[in-house]
Amino acid sequence: MLLKFADSEVETSWASRLRRKRVQPLLDMIGVGKPTRILDVGGTEQFWANLWNEGFPPGVSITVLNLAPTVTSGRYPIEAVVGDARDLSRFRPDKFDICFSNSVIEHVGNLGDQMQMAREIHSVAPRYFVQTPYRNFPLEPHFHVPGWAMLPVSLRTELHRNFYLGWVKAEPDYLRAKSDIEQIRLLNVREFTALFADGKIVRERIGPLLKSLIAIR
Repeated sequence: MLLKFADSEVETSWASRLRRKRVQPLLDMIGVGKPTRILDVGGTEQFWANLWNEGFPPGVSITVLNLAPTVTSGRYPIEAVVGDARDLSRFRPDKFDICFSNSVIEHVGNLGDQMQMAREIHSVAPRYFVQTPYRNFPLEPHFHVPGWAMLPVSLRTELHRNFYLGWVKAEPDYLRAKSDIEQIRLLNVREFTALFADGKIVRERIGPLLKSLIAIR
């Protein structure tokens, strides 16, 4: 039940409704009928199909970039390419109007990797919209364990080795399990603000609780 509630690929789920509300500033950046080229770092076609289920705005084109090849349906103005969020140098500075990334920067590696991704986002487009889950939100968004980010790496590794947690299947192999844990690095407010110092930081809340951070330029 919790997984269905939190599944952003299900159009009617609570997570999808929250995501549509979250990206309203992005929609305001695009405008109506204005040609807009978007680079979606780490995104999917399904995200945009859910967002614009009644049809894409005229003039919008999207390039989704992921480490592994992905296939698009051809129904939408979406192109899929293979690439690394830490190196967007293949793109000309004037190729995109907006760089968009939703819940990706926490997956690229250590803080140095996150700094490099932020630098690339700054360089690839004049405007950006970057979202990431807040480190100290009570329910961790991947493993769905309260206070997960505060637990020692050794304990998180053992839990991951022995249990199917949230979206993540158990990984019995010690090294692979520890690598999985270390590859998800949630950011706090100070770090995220420093990474996107020239942007406006929006704090997304559920009631009094800070759930995620959004940087907009």
